[in-house]
Order: sequence, then structure tokens, then C-alpha cells
Amino acid sequence: MAESFNIYLDESCHLEHDRSQVMTLGAVWCPQEKAREVAVRVRDIQSQHGLDHDFEIKWTKVSPAKRDFYRAILDYFLDDDDLHFRGVVIPDKTTLNHQAFDQTHDEWYYKMCFRLLEPIIDPTQHYSIYLDIKDTRSESKRRKLEEVLRNAKYDGSGNIIRRVQQIRSHESELMQLADLLIGAVTYANRGLKTSPAKLALIERLRQRTGFSLTRTTWLREPKLNLLVWQSGY
Repeated sequence: MAESFNIYLDESCHLEHDRSQVMTLGAVWCPQEKAREVAVRVRDIQSQHGLDHDFEIKWTKVSPAKRDFYRAILDYFLDDDDLHFRGVVIPDKTTLNHQAFDQTHDEWYYKMCFRLLEPIIDPTQHYSIYLDIKDTRSESKRRKLEEVLRNAKYDGSGNIIRRVQQIRSHESELMQLADLLIGAVTYANRGLKTSPAKLALIERLRQRTGFSLTRTTWLREPKLNLLVWQSGY
């Protein structure tokens, strides 16, 4: 019997000229029926650490004062078998040669979204994909991604990809979790050392998963799945 899953997709440093070499696309997913349970558990952790339920979990907010809270959130993700993450890391987007591949940066971006989501999506199941609202172009990106995914999966009727919907990150604990993991992976791949609190979280991820966060994992790695993409393949 087909199951339904929610996928929460976010990105870091995705613009072509934003002064950052590293770009990361990432997605957290779980069974649809578990999404509410995850939200409640995250709020419980917030309460345990003296935070309001409307406190938005973000990588940019990781600080020494909140290090224990973010570690608890990270451990919750790692301990819950229903939660999964996949990321695609582009180590140096300044080396991209779109002209050689007869594509625009936007066209390449959707190819990367497909690479991100292809191993996640099983054509015998159903999926709702949620995107973080970024800017005025978010709706056109939503429509294009829906088109790309349905065409790639021969899903003209929308039976596999049930919806691609925009949401605001402060409304979704799962989207916030995606932001945190994407931030950690991006920070590790940029080789930054500016924040001891962020470095501690990255080390926690490395210790508990056994992954460097800067190398590709097995394609079917279920918990923390990474592709470090190289131009030309």
C-alpha cells in the first residue's frame, strides 16, 4: 500500500553571484503522518531549554548560549528513525561553465534539485514537497520545480508528486531542521572556523554519523545522505 511523505527543501548560497563559492541544496523528509509528532517534539525541546515555541531554529542563530539546545535538536534528528536528510554540495560554483553545457544558471539549478530529490522519490509512493519562500521569484521556482519533477517521473497526473507548495520557514519545524542541517554541511565545506558553537555541532554530526560532511556518502545512506557534486558528471 502506498505511503505519503513530506519533503522540506531549502538551499544555501544558491545565487550565481553571491560571493560564496560553496552552494548546498538540502531536504529533510519523513512520513506525512509523523510531521505533527516531529513538530510537537521540537517544541518540547524548546520548552526544556527555556525557549518559546515561536523561536525559529536557524543555523545563523547557533551561538554559545544556545549550543545545548541545538545539540539536543541535532540528537533528536539523529535518533528518530522517521527523519532523513539528503544534501547536494557544490564545492565551487564559480567554476561552473554553463555555456559549455548550453544552459542557464537557473536551468542548472533545477538539474541540481532533481539530483537532490531523485534518490528520495519512490514512484510507488506519494510526496508533498514544501519549499521555503525566499523572494518574489519563489512562485515561479515552485512551478518550474513541479514541472521538472513530474516530467522526470512521468507523473503527468500528479499521482507521485501530489503537491509542490511554498511555506514560510517560521511556520514549519521541519523546514527549520532542514535549514540547520544545510547550514552545518555548508559551514563544514567552506572550512570556516569562526564559531566554536557551530564547530561543536559539526563535530557532533561527524562523531555520530561517521561522515566527514565533505565527502559523498553511499547513495542509499538513509540518515545523512550527501552528494559532493563535481562539474561534468
